[in-house]
Amino acid sequence: MNEVVKKRSPYAIRWTVFFLLTVAPQLIYSQDASIFMTDTIIPRLKSRDLTPFKPNPRTATIAAAIFPGLGQAYNRQYWKLPIVYGGFMGCAYAISWNNKTYQDYKDAYFSIMADAKADPTASHPENWSDRWQVFVPGGIDPATRLNDGSFQSNLKRGKDYYRRYRDMSIIITVAVYLITIADAYVDAQMFDFDVSPDLSFNVTPMFTPGTFYHSNIYGFSFSMNF
Repeated sequence: MNEVVKKRSPYAIRWTVFFLLTVAPQLIYSQDASIFMTDTIIPRLKSRDLTPFKPNPRTATIAAAIFPGLGQAYNRQYWKLPIVYGGFMGCAYAISWNNKTYQDYKDAYFSIMADAKADPTASHPENWSDRWQVFVPGGIDPATRLNDGSFQSNLKRGKDYYRRYRDMSIIITVAVYLITIADAYVDAQMFDFDVSPDLSFNVTPMFTPGTFYHSNIYGFSFSMNF
């Protein structure tokens, strides 16, 4: 009997060691992992999946003020970005074009006034500036326009006209910038506003049976749900 026990004891020890080194750690790890997943990761993932996105109006306003369109991107209103940048590109083009034309008219006006004062007899065309002569129609002698009050007035009106539209373009650009900030704030503030089908305007047919005092009434019933 002792010999049988002695023969079996090495095998028992081997299987015990094998169990402790292989199977037991796997069981412990699987239990710990399941507990870890159940207590920590899974609830966090579920909370992330179930928590709806709600932008912060203050953050959206600051983002829009720092860089145009950033507030719309923060609110996940990506479809508005082409509108925002398209508006700013149009405003930038209007400012650039009006300012360039204004500078041309301004330089032409001040140049012709200086040349007319320096050469009242129009006898030294070599000293005249080319800035106002480019506005003289082709085939006409610039000498006939040097002291022409109507031509000088046209240059002055052009200068004032394009300066006014340049300034107006700048004002519009500032207005667009403020509108993008306000839009970002309103979108963030009204992000979870209820826009379900219950907010609707319904029109239904209506029929009122006739009585002793009136005949049958046909019409429509208007109702608004909010």
